[in-house]
Amino acid sequence: MTETRNGDGNTLVISRRLFVCGLAALAGIAGTTLDAAPASAQASAVAQKIADHFSSVKTMAGEFVQFGPRGEQTGGKFYIRRPGRIRFNYEAPSPMRVIADGRSVVIGNMKLKTWDIYPLSKTPLNLLLSERIDLSSRMVRNVRVEPDLITIVLGDRSIFGDSTITMMFDPKTYNLRQWTITDAQKKDTSVMIFNVQTGIQLDDKVFRIPYDEVRNKGGK
Repeated sequence: MTETRNGDGNTLVISRRLFVCGLAALAGIAGTTLDAAPASAQASAVAQKIADHFSSVKTMAGEFVQFGPRGEQTGGKFYIRRPGRIRFNYEAPSPMRVIADGRSVVIGNMKLKTWDIYPLSKTPLNLLLSERIDLSSRMVRNVRVEPDLITIVLGDRSIFGDSTITMMFDPKTYNLRQWTITDAQKKDTSVMIFNVQTGIQLDDKVFRIPYDEVRNKGGK
């Protein structure tokens, strides 16, 4: 897997399928594993400490590179504002836009002028964009602790079915380095972010969903 790092060495892995059903957990990660179903109290404590740090980052923006399940590569810019808001603008020739406004998530194809819309609360993305990420033990599927990486796998079958989120953090700073999703089809798409800025001002219009257009262009 290719990695792009910002000045702090942080990367983020995300999937376009994240907004639909999720993505595959990263393979080949060795280290001490705290397995649980649900996770052990020790694993959950580690996960919550990291999640509290991540929740304190209210705004974030930067660039990303995405690698699709067939090896296709795209990139662009992303914006996050907690709670519930995220936007991905893909560079040409990709016509895609992904926007969450705190209530819904839409995936738009600017070339075909089509939109798909999903309740944010029914997607794994909702866990990451909450005001505070509350990791109850039933959501923590696995915690893997290594000298240079802490990996947390989250899932809630009652809401997301078999979809899970895998997040990777720096064990010293607790900064998010990678973010991956697993869906039922085991398809793998990775997006890495770089040139990241935090604590910046982001206007409401950045996360505005054009609901009239969504309804008129096939959003469901």
